[in-house]
Amino acid sequence: MSNSASSLLSFLRSSYPDLISPNTSASDISNLSPTIFSPNTYTEPERTESGQWLTASSHLTDSTQDAAKHTERLGSLNTHLSTRTTLLGSKPSIADIALYYSLAPLVKNWSPDERTGEKGYPYIVRWLDFVQNSPVFGLKFGTEESGEKVEIDVDDIRFVRKPVDAKEEKERKKKEKAEALAAVPTTNGAPTSQQKDLPVGKGKPDPSQTNPSPAAADTSSKPAKKEKKEKAPKPAKAPPKETPLTPSLIDLRVGHILHCTPHPNADSLYVSTIACGDPPGTDNTSTHDATGQIVRTVCSGLNGLIPIEQMQNRKIIAVCNLKPVTMRGIKSAAMVLAASPRLKEGEEDNHKGPVELVSPPEEAQAGERVCFEGWEGEPEGVLNPKKKVWEMCQVGFTTTEDGVVAFDAGSVEQLKDEGKGVGKLVTKGGGFCKVESLKGATVR
Repeated sequence: MSNSASSLLSFLRSSYPDLISPNTSASDISNLSPTIFSPNTYTEPERTESGQWLTASSHLTDSTQDAAKHTERLGSLNTHLSTRTTLLGSKPSIADIALYYSLAPLVKNWSPDERTGEKGYPYIVRWLDFVQNSPVFGLKFGTEESGEKVEIDVDDIRFVRKPVDAKEEKERKKKEKAEALAAVPTTNGAPTSQQKDLPVGKGKPDPSQTNPSPAAADTSSKPAKKEKKEKAPKPAKAPPKETPLTPSLIDLRVGHILHCTPHPNADSLYVSTIACGDPPGTDNTSTHDATGQIVRTVCSGLNGLIPIEQMQNRKIIAVCNLKPVTMRGIKSAAMVLAASPRLKEGEEDNHKGPVELVSPPEEAQAGERVCFEGWEGEPEGVLNPKKKVWEMCQVGFTTTEDGVVAFDAGSVEQLKDEGKGVGKLVTKGGGFCKVESLKGATVR
């Protein structure tokens, strides 16, 4: 076993003494992700990528590496992490821990400019700070094997990178393509590459020789005109298939509120920046300057109902496929799910609360889909407002006696005969999404 692998195993045992047995060897390290991060599962491509990052972690600490190559590798890693929370995207793995262990001593000695300057590696620094502090990883520090955390001042940003606007980027590429086509030399409107080359020593053929006059042509040799065949009538288009109503059409995901501010033009609204696991280029998203995550701007009518302190750096459940709406000048691209007491018959909603946010399990990752038990399925890309899928299904959103958000099909007129009863809102890992105390509540 190499010294680096041996010291990495010691680091792992200090953080996960109950999971890493004394018999674990260097060859076992690449297979530890499911053990440490249960109940996560890993696909074959994810296991392959994790193994590649384990190899890269050893290269980054190789003192024999050429300085230019080392800088190139750090730049590639920084670019990779600019749109990802972890090396695999949002899922933690043993590769994150191994790379953290390799990079921490290096980052510890970086100057502020090397960390977040114009030519620095801010996304590496952000990722490293996440790994060493996130309960998802649960790393232990303060021992001889683990050492101390790297001190990182999250407010010391030396250079602010302009976020990539998906639409602007698309227009830029379109313009570049058009300019490239315009630069191709043409003759008579056609690219020169399409013009036939003439034999050496010969000019263009005489049209009078190559195209004899109609009088000189043998009219008897003209082929008879073909009779036009009657076109068969096109078959009538089948009517569009009607999608059955189901709450799985609603894209419910774990969201991570990075920060929240009061709406500048509306006293009852908050404006939140929320990471929902979207890939780069998704409509109505942008890149968060400080973290590099892809985020949505979301307006919510929770100002005055939930303290703004409770809207900072927390996990929530977001409805991600409602059609975006502009609320007092700011476009909102999702909705934060919250619970309030169910109104009694004849009672008017005074919008005074109480209101409680729906919280996913602590270990849930931003972007993870959640669904109601018994109603699994793929969501629509964007819900058609005319079909009222959200409005019809939301009637069945409620909370159980133990505060778990659930779907009561019996409350939905179109689904009451399905006989499915009440299905709880769960993550892929089986964790329940809950509110703090409200029972039998309305959730919307």
